[in-house]
Amino acid sequence: MKQLAILSILLFYFSCANKKESDSILSVDVSVDIVTPKNYIVSKVKEPLIIDGNSMEPSWDLASYTDDFIDIEGEKTPKFDTKVKMLWDDSYLYVYSELKEPHIWGNLKQRDTIIYYNNDFEVFIDPSGAGTGYGEIEINALNTVWDLFLDKPYRVGGKANFEWNLDELKTAVKIHGTLNNPTDLDSLWTIEMAIPLKPLTRLRKGPKGIPKEGEQWRLNFSRVQWDHDIENNRYDRKKENDKYLREYNWVWSSQNVINMHEPEKWGYLQFTEASSSKDIAFIEDEDLLDKQILYALFRKTRYGDLKHVLDNEYGHTQIIDVSFSEGKTKQATFYKTNVGFEFSIENKDKNRIHFINNEGTLKTL
Repeated sequence: MKQLAILSILLFYFSCANKKESDSILSVDVSVDIVTPKNYIVSKVKEPLIIDGNSMEPSWDLASYTDDFIDIEGEKTPKFDTKVKMLWDDSYLYVYSELKEPHIWGNLKQRDTIIYYNNDFEVFIDPSGAGTGYGEIEINALNTVWDLFLDKPYRVGGKANFEWNLDELKTAVKIHGTLNNPTDLDSLWTIEMAIPLKPLTRLRKGPKGIPKEGEQWRLNFSRVQWDHDIENNRYDRKKENDKYLREYNWVWSSQNVINMHEPEKWGYLQFTEASSSKDIAFIEDEDLLDKQILYALFRKTRYGDLKHVLDNEYGHTQIIDVSFSEGKTKQATFYKTNVGFEFSIENKDKNRIHFINNEGTLKTL
């Protein structure tokens, strides 16, 4: 199947090359659309961790914290600090998070309800790194969980499967203060998770076994925070003119927009068998810039100010000068297909061509 897919792409590429290109070269600036994902190297533990909301085991001392979370758009500094550290073994990915919070509250107690209507902590995991077939976990201060699966992002018609449950998921919340008590000030709440690997590895496009040394997944974290009101000694989301105020969204790796479901922007999680990640080098993707440019062109064409290129007839091709940084450009090629569009960027030095289509699916030849 893989060989057939590659052959079809090549046939399409060369057939388009024989069609007349537009005489004009279109210039597009994607510099504000480019995101450089963060990365985290997760080390391995030899014994299972006790999931109690604390990080007292010596193994946790060997795990480094992420940077403090930033605003999802990268423009504002969050009001309260959030940070995460991770470990893994053959059965679980372990996540420990600290969320500073002077008012810890929650009222959603039923599993798989919409947890982000409370202040919550969220995990997004894409084991294949393809932007399709990924899991999401949300948890509030009451330790209520919502886990769901998306076949693809909402932007291209993805459907959320609420019936997808991580049956062996273990979670615990520790309150440093008092829960749902508006008469005092709290300190923070901590979350500890043991996320089972087996159902996640089943989402991979390749081998289904446990991660290998150097294997990389895509992952991001989000914290949803609401301004609150206190009525009758109870917390609730704050309203103005009978409408809830918008929530804050704070993340580990910048999304650059208020949308967690752009998985091409998530950070990289790299596995190591070592008990400490201190001396382990992150494996850089040397084609990351080309891929990020293509994703930016995809988003602009499907939803943004490049929609007009879709008015061209089937078979139309056009060269595009893409500015991605001050004084720096790359050339991309637009193809109008019978079902939508494709962009490509050729790297002659590495003898590679990257393609993206109207579904946001990336391929490399």
